[in-house]
Order: sequence, then structure tokens, then C-alpha cells
Amino acid sequence: MAEDVFTEHRPLLFTIAYEMLGSAVDAEDVLQESYLRWSAVDPATVEHPRAYLVRVVTRQALNHLRTVRARREDYVGPWLPEPIRTAPDVSDDTILAESVSMAMMLVLETLNPTERAVFVLHEVFGYTHSEIAACIGKAEVTVRQIAHRARRHVHARRRRFEPDSKAARGIVEQFLLAATTGQVKPLIDLLAPGVVQISDGGGKAVAARRPVIGREDVARFVLGVIRTATTTTTHIEHATYNGMPAARFLTDDALDWLVVFEIEGGQITVLYGMRNPDKLHRSETVHPLDRGEPSHGNHDR
Repeated sequence: MAEDVFTEHRPLLFTIAYEMLGSAVDAEDVLQESYLRWSAVDPATVEHPRAYLVRVVTRQALNHLRTVRARREDYVGPWLPEPIRTAPDVSDDTILAESVSMAMMLVLETLNPTERAVFVLHEVFGYTHSEIAACIGKAEVTVRQIAHRARRHVHARRRRFEPDSKAARGIVEQFLLAATTGQVKPLIDLLAPGVVQISDGGGKAVAARRPVIGREDVARFVLGVIRTATTTTTHIEHATYNGMPAARFLTDDALDWLVVFEIEGGQITVLYGMRNPDKLHRSETVHPLDRGEPSHGNHDR
């Protein structure tokens, strides 16, 4: 049945759409649109259902991305990708973990829609240039040029970080203990010298309008937030989001804000603070992610 085939490939299709859009809500919209198109086709006429569905999702995501990029230009304050809750085993696949990390998602935002599609499909999912050409309706030689340009752009901007692990969670636990008990020196020691704190309130919740940079300033900011934004009914849960360690701050059992931590060399290098309620209302959902098993791999660069 058409529904069974779509369900089988849904984790792969969602992962592609999310990496292209940076929004779980938009990715779900794309999957819904793609399913409607798929359900109108006789599956018996499709020789390779997965390839067909990837092509449909890619094209729908490209159309969607061109629309939402205009909206993001008017965004209030820093824009962050919508964080998605991921299973801890995502970190077992280093390519997948890096590709959905907040750091990489922000780098992908600097690509134009076509560059983003080509980079994601080739570098993350292992599709060949000829397969991508069929997906986006461009000549293979053009796709090769786009892939080279996008890869150079991303590699110049990507940062090293450690995915979620027992050691990373231990650092986050120490950080939260120091922050909630007001221990300034231990807090600062856990921060890298060039640490950055980025807040996304979307104009709908109180958040810093520009990034906070440096150990002392970030420590002061965190202590201020803990002091003013938490109450006696606030409790903290540890979780994994985008393959990275995270902390959920719940007040009266409602998620008020979410912090995702980027760690390198035993120190926190970036804190991504999400307070925009539009990006938190479905944050309980654990999204199964999948890169699939391409038949060709990345051998045609």
C-alpha cells in the first residue's frame, strides 16, 4: 500500500526535509504535501519508490525554503533552527550527528536553497551528482559545480564540537549546578574563552536581542536568567536535542526554555537558548532520524 511505503521511508524523508528547512514544523508540512502527491500515484508504476519519494520531498522542500527565507529576514532577534528532540543513539552516526547539530544547521542557513539541497543530499545522504540532478532538475555538470562551491563554503565555516556523550552530559550537569547555586568561578571555568550565548525569542518571549560573547559576560547573563526566569516550581530535565546535550527548563510543568550546549575540549563553546514558544510547542516529540543506505556513496566528487 502507498501509505506503508511512505511510512517505511518517513524517517529518511523527515531528516532530508528538516536539514533543508531547519524547522520540524515546516518539514512536517513538506511531508504532508509529499504524501498527498505520492497517494495520487499508482505505486505499481514507480520502479524505485524511495528515490521517487526523495525527489518529491526535495522539490517540495526547495519550494518551501524559498518562501520561508523571506519571512526570516524580518525575524525579531537572532534566528535559531527549531530544535528537535533526538534519540541518544544519533551520536553513533557521526555524519548524522554533525549534520543536524545547531552549528551545522546555522551554517546551512548561509547557503542559497539550491546549494543547501545539493550539499545535504550529497554530503549527508550520499546521493550522486547524477541522482541529485534528477531531484532538482539541473544538469549534472551544474550540480558538480554547486556541490564544490557549497562544500568549500561549509568547510570554511564549520566548527568542531563533541556530540552528546556521557562526558558531555557531565559537563552540562556541572554547569547547571554552578548556575543554579550561583557559583561564579566554577561556572566561568566550564566556559571556553570565546564562548557565545545565542537566544531566540522570536519577539514572543524575553530573550537577548544579540549574541552574548565571552566567559564573564555569558556567566553574568546565565546567572541573571536563572535568577529572574526561574521560580520555586522550575525544574530542569536533561535531554538530547539535535544530537547534542540539552537542558529543559520547566515551570509549572510547562517548557519555558530550552538550552542546547556545544562542547569542545571539555568546555562549553556555545549555548543555544530557545524561548520562542512556536519552536517549543512540539519539543517533546522524539524524531527518528535516518540517512538511509545510498547504493552509490560519496564517490563522484
